[in-house]
Amino acid sequence: MYGVLNDQSLIYLQIARMIEDDILRGVYREEEQVPSTNELARAYRINPATAAKGVNLLASGGILYKKRGIGMFVAPGAAAAVRQKRKAAFYDGYVKPLVREGASLALEGEELLAMVRRAIKEGETG
Repeated sequence: MYGVLNDQSLIYLQIARMIEDDILRGVYREEEQVPSTNELARAYRINPATAAKGVNLLASGGILYKKRGIGMFVAPGAAAAVRQKRKAAFYDGYVKPLVREGASLALEGEELLAMVRRAIKEGETG
């Protein structure tokens, strides 16, 4: 249920990403409660305010919602929203730079697509 924090990004962003990962994996389903900020703070030995910042980030993005006096819950459509957000980030962070680099190497569209298809095929075979 709980992942491992690292030094690669801000802790509150890692908390948010781990909750998103758990939503995508079905650990937390729509309308189910997620761990409280105090539970997260104890599990990761972090300040509760840091845990709250990660949870509140998801709430502001419509992934979680608050039931007053009870806690935070997974919003309807949260998994689809997380997938869409990550697809957009993948496009901006990987696909666009790939196309720019291809253009700098004078790769034509079909040649670049052929390379991508080859990489997909190699990934499927091991």
